[in-house]
Amino acid sequence: MFVFKAAVVGAGVMGGEIAQVIAAADIPVLLKDVEPEFVDKGLEKAREVSQGQAAKLVKREKLTQEEADAQVEHTLGLISGTTEYDGFGDVDFVIEAVPEKMAIKHQVFADLDAVTPGHAILASNTSGLSITEIGDVTNRPDRVVGFHFFWPASYMRLIEVIEGEETSPATVQAAANFAQAIRKMPVRCAECPGFVVNRILTSTASEIWRYQDETGTDVKDIDKALTDSKLVPMGPFYLADMSGLDTALKVAKDMVDAYGDRFYVHRGMEELVEQGNLGQKSGKGFYEHS
Repeated sequence: MFVFKAAVVGAGVMGGEIAQVIAAADIPVLLKDVEPEFVDKGLEKAREVSQGQAAKLVKREKLTQEEADAQVEHTLGLISGTTEYDGFGDVDFVIEAVPEKMAIKHQVFADLDAVTPGHAILASNTSGLSITEIGDVTNRPDRVVGFHFFWPASYMRLIEVIEGEETSPATVQAAANFAQAIRKMPVRCAECPGFVVNRILTSTASEIWRYQDETGTDVKDIDKALTDSKLVPMGPFYLADMSGLDTALKVAKDMVDAYGDRFYVHRGMEELVEQGNLGQKSGKGFYEHS
């Protein structure tokens, strides 16, 4: 299946970047959220990413400034912001990127099932929720698939393509093909808690979180030690801030529920989330964010 038009529902931390990635592959894309200011933030994020990518090409003398400006405007011109489902009647592939709460995802997927054509694939950017359960509210569970980007979506090449119990082989293949069309590397997996990457990443982070809780070592010192050693591009506490502490906490709890105490829930992260400090999206987490 060829994707002539795509859509992203949710213009938050990931949504704006996902829309930019699709548009940068020369595919028109709708970017929807419930409020105009959320849509505007997503569009601004897409502009920021496009301008940053163009600036690097100018610096490397791959493009002139005029060519770079034209490229940015062309990419942004392929993204249409909206607060309604008007325009979803001819989309081929939709990516849901709303908060990690099943009730919200169920409402979005029920809406998408009603407003999109029957052939459209409905994909979720969930980092750990059940694709099977998400698809249960639709009349096309065979066309529901996980399509999990990693932060920052504009930079990270990996996409997990997750197969629910009802997902058809044709849908999984079409999703993998679309990932390649937007210049990403698909990794296919069956549904399980944490999928592939978060199961590995959270296992590693758990040991660091446990150590920090037990010793009280400053999280910034831990992040710096790890990045200085070149083991990781960014420390686990900063990464959790960027991903959203509510999301990171949800994944950690899910891993403990599924696999027991070889995983760990960081107490400080729980306290920050209870206070409403969710990292970059709220302006404060383990770090202060402008």
